[in-house]
Amino acid sequence: MITRNPAKKLTVYVDESDRRGGRPVYEVLLELFYRNKIAGVSVFRGVAGYGSDGVFHTSKILELSASLPIKIEVVDSDESIRSVLPEVSDVVSKGLIEVSDTTVVKCCSKTFESS
Repeated sequence: MITRNPAKKLTVYVDESDRRGGRPVYEVLLELFYRNKIAGVSVFRGVAGYGSDGVFHTSKILELSASLPIKIEVVDSDESIRSVLPEVSDVVSKGLIEVSDTTVVKCCSKTFESS
């Protein structure tokens, strides 16, 4: 659990079409973070973007793109982020994984229960 202190933000960029074991990578990551009781995770779907491969992804009114950019942001303690990085790296075969310093200003806490 994080408090009003320095923390780490893990950001993962993938394509909506990226799969791991037949499932979308972002779903696999979301489950991984939940299972590891990470304090907070959000998944964002982009409207346009491109990566190091130079392939442009966009959503236009007359186009149905199944490969839009996905951004997953995770905020927790340095220790918690470091503990999941090896698994995240295994799940993400293409994309970008970055870790940056952040400061938590306010955090409404919730106790995670095992399911």
